[in-house]
Amino acid sequence: MATQMTFQRRGNANPPDKGSFPLDHEGECKDFMFKYMQCLRINKHSNSECRDESKDYLQCRMDRNLMAKESWEKLGYMTDSPKDAKS
Repeated sequence: MATQMTFQRRGNANPPDKGSFPLDHEGECKDFMFKYMQCLRINKHSNSECRDESKDYLQCRMDRNLMAKESWEKLGYMTDSPKDAKS
């Protein structure tokens, strides 16, 4: 009887909390993720040196609905860098 209770569903599934997002099972943004990870390794894990790669990765995820579309300011990117001016 106890095992039967273990497998019962408890209500409906809730959407993920803000800030969490689905895994990229199809590998759509894999190249962007690898470029970002490589940048971190080269720059001794200094994420400030890899902001462009990070932004490209997040843009890929937003374009493919793997995360909610947010303004760059909300994601911590200022619009004063040359790359941001192009976006």
